[in-house]
Amino acid sequence: MSTASQALEAIASALFEQPPQENAFNPYVDHNRDVDREDAVEVRRANLVSYLEACASRPRLFLLAEAPGPWGCRFSGVPVTSEVQLLDPEFPIQGRQSSLRATPHGEYSATIFWKLMADVFPDCVVWNACPLHPYKPGQPFTIRAPRVSELRRYAPLTAELIGIFQPERVLAVGRKAERTLRDVGIPATYVRHPSQGGANLFRAGVLNALTEVTHG
Repeated sequence: MSTASQALEAIASALFEQPPQENAFNPYVDHNRDVDREDAVEVRRANLVSYLEACASRPRLFLLAEAPGPWGCRFSGVPVTSEVQLLDPEFPIQGRQSSLRATPHGEYSATIFWKLMADVFPDCVVWNACPLHPYKPGQPFTIRAPRVSELRRYAPLTAELIGIFQPERVLAVGRKAERTLRDVGIPATYVRHPSQGGANLFRAGVLNALTEVTHG
C-alpha cells in the first residue's frame, strides 16, 4: 500500500464516520446547506486525496499546524489551503470548490504558508493537530482555540500520520501543536504560527529547519 493510501486510511478511520461534534465542523462529514454545495463533503474528501497523493512518500518536513480556519481547510479539505489556491492552475495541487460562493474562498494564513512552502512541496506534509474547524457557540464562521480534549482526541492520528510519512524533521507550528507532539513523544522543532504578525518568524523557522535537514 502506498504512503498516500496508508495516510488516507488512517484519516478516514479517525474522521470519515465521526458523529457531529459540539461547536466543531468536520470538513469530511459535515454539511451546511446554506454555504456548501450538495456534494461538498465528497469534494473535500477528493481534494484531500489529491493532496496526499501529491505529497512525497518520505518528505523532509512534516508540519503540524493547529486547526482549520473558517475560510481555508473548512471548505477546501486540505490543511492550511484555501479554495482559491486549489483552483489556481499554477498551484501544485489541483482541486474543486465546495462552497456555493460565486468566487472561491481565500485565507490569509494559507496564502502566507504557501508563499514559502510552494517551493518546498512536495517535500513537505502539513496536518492539523485538531482536524476539525473549532468555532464559537452559535457562530460557525468564527475561530476558537481547540480544547485540550480535542487536541488529545486527535493526537493518536497525528502520531500515526508521522509514522506513515517518516519525515526527516517535524515542525510544530504554534504552541498547541508543540504540546500535541510532546504529549505523543515525538521530537519537534517549534516555529511561530504565520498568522497575527508571525509570518517572518514562521518563514525564518522553516528555512532554518530546511537548511539543517539539507546540510545535516
